Amino acid sequence: MKFNVTGMTCAACSARVESAVNKVRGVTHCEVNLLTNSMKVEGGDEHEIISAVERIGYGASVSGKSTVQNDNGAALDTDKEERSLKHRLIASVGFLLVLMYVSMGHMMWGFPMPSFFEENYLALGICQMLLSIIVALINKRFFVNGFKGLINRSPNMDTLVALGSAAAFGYSTYVLFSMTAVHDSATLHKLAHAFYFESSAMILTLITVGKMLEARSKGKTTDALKSLMKLAPKTAVVLRDGVEVTVLAENVLVGDIFLVKPGESIPVDGVVLEGESAVDESVLTGESNPNEKTVGSNVSAATVNTFGFLKCRALKVGEDTTLSEIIRMVSDAAGSKAPIAKVADKVSGIFVPVVLCIAVLTVAIWFLCGATVGFSLARGISVLIISCPCALGLATPVAIMVGSGVGAGHGVLFKSAAALEETGRIKTVVLDKTGTVTKGSPECLGVYPAEDISEKELLSFAGSLESKSEHPLAKAVMKRVEELLVEIAEVESFAISSGNGLTATLDGKPIVGGNLNFITSFIEIGDSVKRLADEVSGKGQTPLFFSFDGKYVGMIAVADAIKQDSPKAINELQKMGIRVVMLTGDNRITAEAVGLKSGVDEIIAGVLPDGKREVIEALKQKGKVMMVGDGINDALALTEADVGVAIGAGTDVAIESADVVLVKSSLSDLVTAVKLGRATLRNIKQNLFWAFIYNIIGIPLAAGAFIKLLGWELEPMFGAAAMSLSSFCVVSNALRLNLFKGFKSAEDKEQNIVTTESEKVKMEKVLKIEGMMCMHCEAHVKKALEALDGVESVVANHEKGTAVITLSADVSDELLKNTVEAEGYKVL
Repeated sequence: MKFNVTGMTCAACSARVESAVNKVRGVTHCEVNLLTNSMKVEGGDEHEIISAVERIGYGASVSGKSTVQNDNGAALDTDKEERSLKHRLIASVGFLLVLMYVSMGHMMWGFPMPSFFEENYLALGICQMLLSIIVALINKRFFVNGFKGLINRSPNMDTLVALGSAAAFGYSTYVLFSMTAVHDSATLHKLAHAFYFESSAMILTLITVGKMLEARSKGKTTDALKSLMKLAPKTAVVLRDGVEVTVLAENVLVGDIFLVKPGESIPVDGVVLEGESAVDESVLTGESNPNEKTVGSNVSAATVNTFGFLKCRALKVGEDTTLSEIIRMVSDAAGSKAPIAKVADKVSGIFVPVVLCIAVLTVAIWFLCGATVGFSLARGISVLIISCPCALGLATPVAIMVGSGVGAGHGVLFKSAAALEETGRIKTVVLDKTGTVTKGSPECLGVYPAEDISEKELLSFAGSLESKSEHPLAKAVMKRVEELLVEIAEVESFAISSGNGLTATLDGKPIVGGNLNFITSFIEIGDSVKRLADEVSGKGQTPLFFSFDGKYVGMIAVADAIKQDSPKAINELQKMGIRVVMLTGDNRITAEAVGLKSGVDEIIAGVLPDGKREVIEALKQKGKVMMVGDGINDALALTEADVGVAIGAGTDVAIESADVVLVKSSLSDLVTAVKLGRATLRNIKQNLFWAFIYNIIGIPLAAGAFIKLLGWELEPMFGAAAMSLSSFCVVSNALRLNLFKGFKSAEDKEQNIVTTESEKVKMEKVLKIEGMMCMHCEAHVKKALEALDGVESVVANHEKGTAVITLSADVSDELLKNTVEAEGYKVL
């Protein structure tokens, strides 16, 4: 269950809420996120959980079901909080300036005041008191939350601020009333300089400055998430009873037929029924080049149709679209807690009570050492004000929020904060071969039937068996069967031996297919066939053996090409000090051929799914292990690894079992994931170091520990300024992750350069033309347009009613339109 929590202001608050909820009957796990003001709870009754939170002075409510709506609401809450703080700050600064003029400008530097105040120290004191009360009322939230926390025995940052400001105000008020019994002018002047009214107001104002800077910076940490949410199209054009109707995208139903014109965003996930186009999917994959879409191609919500007209059928709508899943993953990762935050959580839980004790001891020690009450109190107030549990609480979640958002922008989806952190600690990367190192779309390169079997007979047996399988190797066999129009039969009792092969019955007789080890458990394979298998394996091809009714019927060789970026990505991982292992169920000869080309450090071949898990367990003894795979047979290994990575084109089981998903199915993105994990982990460590060192140095400085030694004395208002900047510095440091650049292989860079250069020379324009009826019309349009300077070529199509114009120079739309219409056609 996910809850929204209100009233939290610092890490002490989140630690207190977490502790209270963990004590609720049935709750097995609780995570509270200060940045998003959210809480994830496993087990327990929601009403008891809400009651537990409310008992300690905070508010809680169950989050709605819609991820997009929840996160959009959180974004709006952040904006609302920033506006509220801005109004408070403007009002506070206005009255504070007047207070500072009275307290310091007039009394210290002799700035002019009305004659009524001249030498009237009591009136000046009352004026200062009233102004500080106004500032306190403007910022009453600190006192309400602070004293509520104190009453509920859960003191927080607001408690420190409220006590510090109240102590300064209370002491000043005491001094003010004591002046009524004094008639000596010199004594009154001395007492007037003992006021801390301006410190009381300055503390509240500076903390508000810090809070506003923090809110603004926290808002920026969710920019990636906000930009993803803004991508969701608002409307869609659907066919209802043959009529085009514009509806809200959220009202599109599965099975609806929707239309997408050039330049429009695709409203929901679907499949193309009619038309051809190129779709810009950069919002989901980070890939700048549009992907071609034809009949049967899948399209995703929020991607942009660049030029063609598409007619599609809706497959996934609402919360089920790819975009919604990405938003959900980023949100869940940002809302979860990284293991490294545990130290900060432990400290935060006791931080405020310890600071309160230090402040009391500071006042007592200075007073006992002979200092005045005012001086002693100032030291205690400084301790209260400078202490900052916020920086501790924000150190990890802000970096996780920014890191997960940046990852999504590069096509890398982290499912949790732990996954992002662990990715930064990886020592060994284990790669599955098929679909990970290789393209996952193998081709049939050789058919070797037994002596008394024809090639078509072998393909018929193989096709009948492989038609029931979703494995990439099975698809390669089926592609050859379909190309040669080979007839296949329906098999029964079909079964998969994961990582080994397939069995079934055909006309009541057993039919078997698979690798050498699997097939030899059913029949004997001759030495000549084994030699042939070794020969094709040496070329990087995978031999598949088939038998029918206990008799060997032949072998089919299938090969899967290595992805273009795999060697470069593997080399980059090795440069980062990571050991790369290829783990596959394929035979050793084939695996070594692929491993040699890709450049991995170690090859482990012929391993079954259970064996893969055992290999991962052994590798984990040497450090953190990341497993990368795409198939059902990788699910166990993905779960066993410290970090499981599924590629986007993989099976649902693999993606569900993984901690990280690579949207583009590219190993270059794996390098990006590891680099981002390391950058985020480094950022978290910097934040925690700053948060701890700030308090370790700041609290003794505020307490006056360096006054005798170095003469350093910290006034309460400077302590407030330091506290205000501490959280802002932590959040600003995390925002540096937005500057992170993903890894691109040399091929990607070269492709981008070629594309950019070609775009400088050529540009395409598409005209929608009405009136072209035949090929002669096409010829008229083509001839007229190609006669223009700057037009390189024209492809006219009377059926689609379009003319695609390739330009070598800039030609105005108006000239193109006039040229076509001069031939008697209408440009729409």
